[in-house]
Amino acid sequence: MAEQRYQAVLAVVSDGETVTDVAARFGVRRQTVHEWLAKYEVGGLEGLADGSHRPRSCPHQMSGAVEVALAEMRRAHPTWGPRRIVFELARKGADPLPSESAVYRALRRLSLIDTAGRRPRDRKWRRWERGRRWSCGRWMWWAGSCWLTGVGPRR
Repeated sequence: MAEQRYQAVLAVVSDGETVTDVAARFGVRRQTVHEWLAKYEVGGLEGLADGSHRPRSCPHQMSGAVEVALAEMRRAHPTWGPRRIVFELARKGADPLPSESAVYRALRRLSLIDTAGRRPRDRKWRRWERGRRWSCGRWMWWAGSCWLTGVGPRR
């Protein structure tokens, strides 16, 4: 990729081709060729190499001190969950206070929560499905009593 960029820059700088022609030949926008020229002026051939796409910072990332505090709390009190840990962090004055889901993710990342030990969702409960009739059938009232259709009165 850097070699292609270098060829485009050389075509503009050495050969005197226009940026529009070079952009059309390499299948990129004119602005991209201008960016390559600027990078080449600043950093030379190394400036045309692929850079990192990693963000420079993450403003909502949990601070290291808060993560250490919640890990210590969990080790001292293994039965405490994320809700209780957030409550205790608030009492201690942690700033900024992480959310319960952030605490849960941190505990999972630190292997302080066993996710395999969670109870699975109850399989007996089913969602109501459109077009499906209730299985209780029709009700028929007879002398103050109730029977399912097809069942006669008691004798």
